[in-house]
Amino acid sequence: MRLVIAECSVDYAGRLTAHLPLATRLIMLKSDGSILIHSDGGSYKPLNWMTPPATVAIAEPTEEQAAAGLSEVWTVAQAKTGDRLVISITNVLSDTSHDLGVDPGLVKDGVEAHLQELLAEHIHTLGDGYSLVRREYMTAIGPVDILARDEAQLSVAVEIKRRGDIDGVEQLTRYLELMNRDPLLTPVTGVFAAQEIKPQARTLAEDRGIRCVVLDYDALRGMDDPETRLF
Repeated sequence: MRLVIAECSVDYAGRLTAHLPLATRLIMLKSDGSILIHSDGGSYKPLNWMTPPATVAIAEPTEEQAAAGLSEVWTVAQAKTGDRLVISITNVLSDTSHDLGVDPGLVKDGVEAHLQELLAEHIHTLGDGYSLVRREYMTAIGPVDILARDEAQLSVAVEIKRRGDIDGVEQLTRYLELMNRDPLLTPVTGVFAAQEIKPQARTLAEDRGIRCVVLDYDALRGMDDPETRLF
């Protein structure tokens, strides 16, 4: 992982456009090809980012850009969508690289792990004709909770959370991007399943073609039948 602290402005162009004016920020370049731009306050989430697969081209500034104080211009291109992230740097304060090794992955808590087990047992919860391929299907960046097939026998990656937020959608998006490169799996669609899904996460998931499913923990355990409720 490469960590660069620099005074920079950032422009994103693609499905949407966004501009971050000149300020000191952390630029994080990860080995999976993703790039994240962080500030020192406001939120733990990046201000802007590019998902893999992406390439980074670092160029010397033009005369006009140099006159404006720029020392480097980074152009980050997304291979699939053509989106671009342009990072205009005036001053690099720190530039370090670290080998983090292989991450063992997230250890899920009891309820989340149990949800995965129950949904695997009752995979028809996702729809008629669904079948389980396996739990904890390993990818290069970690295991996706469930790999299933739908009624058309197409691959479906399922990510399970207790509370579904934007980070969970981003995690599933990364899995889908990798899995769709596998000719034995593609096309792979995604299902984001949780006991509760935040509105922002649902909006992002649906924008990316990911289906959201709200799980009823008690119903999956056989302790509650939704069809017999009065309300």
